Amino acid sequence: MSQTNGDEDSYFFQVCGPNEALVVSGCCHSRPLMVAGGRVFVIPCVQQLQRITLNVMTLNVESPRVYTHEGVAISVTGVAQVKIQGQNQEMLAAACQQFLGKSEEQIRRIALETLEGHQRAIMGTMTVEEIYQDRKKFAQAVFRVASTDFVNMGIIIVSYTLKDVRDEEGYLKALGMTRTAQVKKDARIGEAEAQRDSGIKEANAEEQRMKARFSNDTEIAAAQRDFELKKAAYDMETQTKKAEAELAYELQAAKTKQMIKEEQMQIKVVERAQQIQVQEQEIARRERELEAQIKRPAEAEKYRLETLADANAKRVLMEAEADSEAVRLKGEAEAYAIEAKAKAEAEQMAKKADAWRDYQEAAMVDMVLETLPKVVAEVAAPLSQTKKVTMVSSGKGELGAAKITGEVMDIVERLPQVVESMTGVDMSKALKLQARSV
Repeated sequence: MSQTNGDEDSYFFQVCGPNEALVVSGCCHSRPLMVAGGRVFVIPCVQQLQRITLNVMTLNVESPRVYTHEGVAISVTGVAQVKIQGQNQEMLAAACQQFLGKSEEQIRRIALETLEGHQRAIMGTMTVEEIYQDRKKFAQAVFRVASTDFVNMGIIIVSYTLKDVRDEEGYLKALGMTRTAQVKKDARIGEAEAQRDSGIKEANAEEQRMKARFSNDTEIAAAQRDFELKKAAYDMETQTKKAEAELAYELQAAKTKQMIKEEQMQIKVVERAQQIQVQEQEIARRERELEAQIKRPAEAEKYRLETLADANAKRVLMEAEADSEAVRLKGEAEAYAIEAKAKAEAEQMAKKADAWRDYQEAAMVDMVLETLPKVVAEVAAPLSQTKKVTMVSSGKGELGAAKITGEVMDIVERLPQVVESMTGVDMSKALKLQARSV
């Protein structure tokens, strides 16, 4: 706040903080002396000291129901930070001319009304969409237009921002709903495209990863194969050299051992030769002794035993030959008997065939008669194994055992018909002819 303080007249030097400026006018100054944030010498009674604030002032700029370029009424709230410029002497002089002696609240109201007028003017040149969607553009337009007037008043606009945009008709809400729907649609589309692109990129990345992995595995396998081949070659060469060295060592050791053995054998040969000479002399002596005491009796005993052994061997050989001859003769006899039996059976079969050929019906009748008792026995066999028989009769004909016997006889009576159907021989006629011939 700018005013004259009576207590300050008694002081020659006056100071102020960085947030205010001192203005000295009167004697010795053709123009007022302005000092921002400093000190000044003041002569009481002939000079006047005044102060002007340099504090930042916050302005809430309200513009209710202002029609935009398209005729839509909206309300806008802006926030601005303004202050008197104390570093520029010309702007400070302009501010002193217009605001010296006024309170800070009066300065704030003047600045607010000026800025609100410019804000309303800019609102009339723009659409709701431009104001709502591009707030930076709106703020820059208000700042640019209002700055000229504020500079002329010695005030600078530190900052200006659009705080709020609203309307009472629901235009912004509808615009927001439309934009929200569009954004949601774009978001869904973007999400789907992102998922698609992500899937494609993941598939490509997986493909590249698998290719790299397979290539790496192939290179590792090739390197492993080369390593194994080289290692096998080196191992084979090493083992070969090692085996050759071992064989050379063993061969040399064997040669050395052989030489040692030869020397030892030579020593033994010499020793043995001496021993042989001694033994030969001893043997000659013993032979003469044995010949006299044992050899001749032994030769006699040997001759006797050899003679007995030869006789025993001849006996065993003759017994074996006799057994072999007996077995052979027995086998020939059995073979002859089998052959004779086979010939007899063959002759019997031939004679039977001749009889069949000569007598045909009579022979067949004879065979049937021989077989008939067996057939009757087989027919009656089930009855012999039956424990209980339950018979049902209509009251006509025979009953009990007579009925069973009659049924067996009926079966036997049908046999000639069966024989005739199988062989073509009439049993009844053949029996009559046989009876007549007798």
